[in-house]
Amino acid sequence: MNNVLITGANRGIGLELARLYASRGDQVTGVCRESSPELDAVAARVVEGIDVTSEADVQRLADGLAGGCVDLLINNAGLLQDEKLGSIDFDSLRTQMEINAYAPLRMAQALLPLIPKGGKIANITSRMGSIADNDSGGRYGYRASKAALNAFGKSLAMDLKPRGVAVAQLHPGYVQTRMVGFGGHITPVESARGLAERVDALTLENTGGFWHSNGDELPW
Repeated sequence: MNNVLITGANRGIGLELARLYASRGDQVTGVCRESSPELDAVAARVVEGIDVTSEADVQRLADGLAGGCVDLLINNAGLLQDEKLGSIDFDSLRTQMEINAYAPLRMAQALLPLIPKGGKIANITSRMGSIADNDSGGRYGYRASKAALNAFGKSLAMDLKPRGVAVAQLHPGYVQTRMVGFGGHITPVESARGLAERVDALTLENTGGFWHSNGDELPW
């Protein structure tokens, strides 16, 4: 049995990951701003009122977990907004950077004392953070924030390898969630299953990689 902490666990991919790990017998801690009946039904512990962009909130979370352990940290909370050249809202870019890039790094740093040797960190990123794969432009804030998350995750992998902690950057696929107006290609259940398979396959030998939930290695 592992202790699994998931941010943004109240709905969408985060909720399906919570369901999946709970069904395995793992102890799931769901972290969110506001819980849901669905999360309450599956998580061993729900910590709500947590804004992952707030240093004080994240530290409060870490303090509340003191004395325990986090075998798997899944940084899932995210924000997708659209910008078009000529009418870019730079406040939107900053907000996406805070949520999609800085928050996972903040979470990893705050919870690091609780992650044991053999522990893992899974950053839910996006192939839209791939510079090589960008053939359509746009989405400036989302692309930049996910590219930054990929860079942070790679550095975390290198820094944490000597401590026995592995890190992965995982693209969930184009998933039928509220974030994309429920217009994706796969269901949250299918995405969660693929993401869990990638986490299972994560080792210190392949730490730092960037994978699609279907197992494809993605270009940076």
